[in-house]
Amino acid sequence: MTVTFTLRNETPADIGAITEVTMAAFETLAISQQTEHFIVTALRAAGALTVSLVAEAGGRVIGHIAFSPVVLSDGTPAWYGLGPVSVLPQFQRQGVGKALIREGLGRLKAMGAQGCCLVGHPGYYQQFGFRNAPKLVLEGVPPEVFFALSFDGHLPRGTVMFHEAFRADGSGTPATDGAASAAS
Repeated sequence: MTVTFTLRNETPADIGAITEVTMAAFETLAISQQTEHFIVTALRAAGALTVSLVAEAGGRVIGHIAFSPVVLSDGTPAWYGLGPVSVLPQFQRQGVGKALIREGLGRLKAMGAQGCCLVGHPGYYQQFGFRNAPKLVLEGVPPEVFFALSFDGHLPRGTVMFHEAFRADGSGTPATDGAASAAS
């Protein structure tokens, strides 16, 4: 069965539901450090949620995606990081995550973004045009799970730095492996 849903910008009223969706989506994921909801909260608190969308079905938030600015060591501007993307387990594999990703990427392009990068599962993100970028690295992350998508044909070189919120672990101190949290 396919769910019918709509996509929209997050509102302040969605914050609790986004936390619940994010926690549920990553609860059983072996690679997760269970910090994704802290990351979203920290990105929001820092004013770094450039694009924050929810998927809603029957008046209920069932999915969320966040995009935030990244810094590239070569100085290339207007690049963003995708993540985390979260869908309630009972609504996964029904096109919700794909729709959130496509809509979010479309909004970034409309804003004049030059590209987007992420840490994710090999194979999944390639359907959206993401590719491994050997000359673009995220320190501490294996290159086979780091992906980039250029919107303007120029693939930067150097090191990517996700927002410091990706180190959030809920303890009030930075996580020991913030880069791994970017895998969300």
